[in-house]
Amino acid sequence: MSVPIKLDRLDLRILSQLQQNGRMTNVVLADAVGLSASPCLIRVKRLEKAGYIEGYSAQINLNKLGDVLTVFTEVTLNDHHREDFQRFETAIRDIDELVECHLISGGYDYLLKFMTRGVAHYQQIIEGLLERDIGIEQYFSYIVIKSPIIKKQYLVERLFPAVA
Repeated sequence: MSVPIKLDRLDLRILSQLQQNGRMTNVVLADAVGLSASPCLIRVKRLEKAGYIEGYSAQINLNKLGDVLTVFTEVTLNDHHREDFQRFETAIRDIDELVECHLISGGYDYLLKFMTRGVAHYQQIIEGLLERDIGIEQYFSYIVIKSPIIKKQYLVERLFPAVA
């Protein structure tokens, strides 16, 4: 279980650097944030233990592998009791093509993001969801034509300015 810790500007700088390049060595990271190697490594381990760093991974260019269709789907549920939301979320949790699910305020309940091989593949997934009777009242699909901006990093230091 993660233990909350108070972050300072160096911790935020470490997080910012690591999300840009999670493969950098501790020596390079320490130099980038203005620490020596040992204190830097201690901070990284502390950030990992506290759950601020969830893991390290590679960013894959799926388009190099083949055609990929990104679809955003707005979903409205029939009913809005806690168990209705839980039933829906449980039912969709194991859909591999579902890469994001957001409970939204406003005109619909969920915004889903699917990555599929094409329209027919997406339609097969949606029809499967509808057949499962998991409380979907209506859905609207938005096929992504182009994604001119996709940011892979969060603005850690700008979103959470450290208290000096």
